[in-house]
Amino acid sequence: MRKYYIHIPISLIYSRLLFSVVILLLSFTQPDHFRLIINTLLIIGLLTDVFDGIIARMLNISTVKLRRLDSFIDQVFWLSALVGAYVTCSQFFKENAVLLGMLLGAEALTYIVSYLKFKKEVATHAILSKVWTLTILATLIQIISTCDSSWLFITCFYMGMITRMEIIAILFIISKWENDVPSLYHAVLIRKGKANKRNKLFNG
Repeated sequence: MRKYYIHIPISLIYSRLLFSVVILLLSFTQPDHFRLIINTLLIIGLLTDVFDGIIARMLNISTVKLRRLDSFIDQVFWLSALVGAYVTCSQFFKENAVLLGMLLGAEALTYIVSYLKFKKEVATHAILSKVWTLTILATLIQIISTCDSSWLFITCFYMGMITRMEIIAILFIISKWENDVPSLYHAVLIRKGKANKRNKLFNG
């Protein structure tokens, strides 16, 4: 039976790719109840992101290739959600263009640093970044539902900047490319030659 179960994490990862397409289609066509459908897909997408890794680690199939695929599709999913939110509520994005530009610039900088140093994309999956993902979800749901967000958006912005700076610091500290580095503290331990302890719930 195990050979059938090993397809579950991959299916969950690729489901977010499908959700990305659906979210974009809904945001451009805007059928009845499209906001509710998009928000539902965002929540389900986040759940698939949580469980694909847990299931892969439980089955001992959490390979570097799988984690890199997960990171890439995560980027596609959240960028699609951001585009969908922009199409739905463009005025909000125009009013907050500077902060959004800073946040997207910081995200791009993590990839630039990673490619310059390791010739590979970012796949640290840091714990604080996972927490930031929850604030992204909450902020996008509020924006898509109401075309407005105040303290929640500001919280998301500062959380995003802090976590992007942590990732950049991790990339500078580690001497070779690593996936699943939980925090800056763990990066220092890795730099000192100590093993990166794995946890099946977070970075197994």
